[in-house]
Amino acid sequence: MRNFHFQTALLPEGWADDVVIAVEDGVIADMSVGQPCPPFTDRLAGVAIPGVPNLHSHAHQRAMAGLTERSGAGEDSFWTWRQAMYRAVQAITPEDLQVIATQAFIEILQGGYTHVAEFHYLHHQPDGTPYADAAEMARRIIAAAEAAGIGLTLLPVLYAAGGFGSLPATEGQRRFASDLDGFLKLRAALPPPGPGMVWGVAPHSLRAVPPAALAGLLDQAPAGPVHIHVAEQRLEVAECLAATGQRPVEWLLDHATVDARWCLVHATHVEDAEVAAMARAGAVVGLCPTTEADLGDGVFPAAAFQTAGGVFGVGSDSQVSASVLDELRLLEWGQRLVSGRRTVLAGGPGRSTGRTLLTEAARAGARACGIETGAIDVGMRADIVVLAGGRTGDFALDAAMFAARGNPVRHVVSRGECVVRDGAHRMGAVVAERFARVMARLEQAT
Repeated sequence: MRNFHFQTALLPEGWADDVVIAVEDGVIADMSVGQPCPPFTDRLAGVAIPGVPNLHSHAHQRAMAGLTERSGAGEDSFWTWRQAMYRAVQAITPEDLQVIATQAFIEILQGGYTHVAEFHYLHHQPDGTPYADAAEMARRIIAAAEAAGIGLTLLPVLYAAGGFGSLPATEGQRRFASDLDGFLKLRAALPPPGPGMVWGVAPHSLRAVPPAALAGLLDQAPAGPVHIHVAEQRLEVAECLAATGQRPVEWLLDHATVDARWCLVHATHVEDAEVAAMARAGAVVGLCPTTEADLGDGVFPAAAFQTAGGVFGVGSDSQVSASVLDELRLLEWGQRLVSGRRTVLAGGPGRSTGRTLLTEAARAGARACGIETGAIDVGMRADIVVLAGGRTGDFALDAAMFAARGNPVRHVVSRGECVVRDGAHRMGAVVAERFARVMARLEQAT
């Protein structure tokens, strides 16, 4: 049993002062309000808010964040960036991946996330041959999450084709590619999930998973989260229309039983009917605004989706930012830029934009990750972020999200463990040194 005292905290019924929680096995077992800090209680000063799960991460891409900003010979785009990513992963060993992922997960915690959904597709050796242990690289991700102290939803990815029409995988895709049988062997080789962990599946995208493979995967995969990239780029939409006669989201909703356990990642380029259909299905839309801006993807119609009753969470994706506040701020700002309005996603008159964004992303992220979290309440997992004080209530949250100077995240509790204290992770310095050595070697290799 661990006890924590929070100076002020956002509870389901609103803001409260002097909140004490008792944590057992990572879950909030008891909670009281309005009492001073008892003896033998960990007092975390500041403004406590529910932790937000990071619902879409590619940890290996931390190794290339910031290294793709030199212009190429022609017009750069998502597709030229993808080729650079293929080249960058060739030199990553299993040992490298564990260090890179640990660094990424530490930064994600310091950025205010308390759980991560890892969309993991770096499966094989550089020539495409499976490792002797088919789950070798997945085990490295698991070890990184354990070392960092972050909850993990592991989503091994089926990547069965190089493009629409069941094109063969390209040379750059060899480390990702598996047929359905090979993928199921990899999935079966995973160890049982440990405390705070969930296993799901991820068909990479409609271009990388032909219809028969998608149907087979969904038929044989155990219950749990299902995540998929969909409609991220205009060219993807055009190719899907040419191959199937339907847009990606339209085709997916017509050919799969999409429901609340699904997370549709990006869904950037959708029409009004698709927006309404996604909301009716109950799927979470996974938005990654810093990556979507970095890659020139576009802006998801979040206001229309919210109005239709849809739910969305956020993730760090390519690791150009590890901050949940960055993602939520850019999500709102993107809506302002395309609409010409302010407080677009506040959810109604007199409401705090920051509070609405935080609470919706926390609950939707929990659903997408298959975990019981997203609120500071009895029975919920003890995933809590404490922001620097100075302002109170919704003003503190709005200021942290829209007017922060530096990183306002002071403390992070993940599964009842304070893993970030006064802005520092307990293993941060050691892992940063290892990461620097790995990066020095990878930069020489590439």
